[in-house]
Amino acid sequence: MIATIAIDSVVVDSSGWLEYLTQDAKAEAIAPYLEGEVRVLIPAIVLYEVRKILLLKLSKTLADLFWSEALKRILVPFDEDIALKAADLSIFHKLAMADAIIYATAQHFKVPLITTDAHFANLPGVTLV
Repeated sequence: MIATIAIDSVVVDSSGWLEYLTQDAKAEAIAPYLEGEVRVLIPAIVLYEVRKILLLKLSKTLADLFWSEALKRILVPFDEDIALKAADLSIFHKLAMADAIIYATAQHFKVPLITTDAHFANLPGVTLV
């Protein structure tokens, strides 16, 4: 049975999607966010990262499955507001560009960032699974 998540919307980062899609060690912990009633916002850079990794390391079939799942979610373009916020967050928290964009998207929409990536540890608004 899927656990209920008591939040309205989240951003699931690339690491969370990859864990879930490949049924890796933390897939069960990510599943409630992706299978439940929570609205999932997907930053455009997550589309790029996840699809690229799936194509390079696994299969086009899995990459296409991700794309079909992504289309059921709320896709968030990389715009000037998120770009400016990402630049600030990157410097302040010493985040790589993609991580800063993902974190900035969550912060912009004031929703939790769900991740398995330790780069986000101890940042406000982050749930490290």
